[in-house]
Amino acid sequence: MFADLFLAVVHHLLAFSILGLLAAEVALLRPGISGERLSLLARLDGLYGMAAMALVAVGIGRLLWGLKGWEYYLASGSFWAKMTFFAAVGIVSIQPTRKIVGWRRSARTAPDLAPSDSEIAGIRRLVVAELALFAFIPFFAAMMARGIDL
Repeated sequence: MFADLFLAVVHHLLAFSILGLLAAEVALLRPGISGERLSLLARLDGLYGMAAMALVAVGIGRLLWGLKGWEYYLASGSFWAKMTFFAAVGIVSIQPTRKIVGWRRSARTAPDLAPSDSEIAGIRRLVVAELALFAFIPFFAAMMARGIDL
């Protein structure tokens, strides 16, 4: 029982961390980003990726060692909807992460070179889309916890 509680708490803390990291990225993705702010953005994006991987690992732990058992989750349409939205967030996050890594790499070799405002706006829109998709995940999680199936 304690393992289930521990995994649930860590799972929720990681989900809230991901939400906060995405919100911070949106706040930083403004025209003229460069220097320390660009470095901070890259670090936050790295933390976001690590938190997402940790969330998956803890989620697998919940499947294997949670009180409901893996059969409950795999038979739940709400679980699969939640996984679909999580995967969609991950897929949408690929382009912003690649772009942020590229900007950071370019800034190391040419510190005065900043991303264009249109590039920043496009990546910001994608991170906002990640947030919008992420907002559906707690909805399906609550359905799943209550045994509501799709």
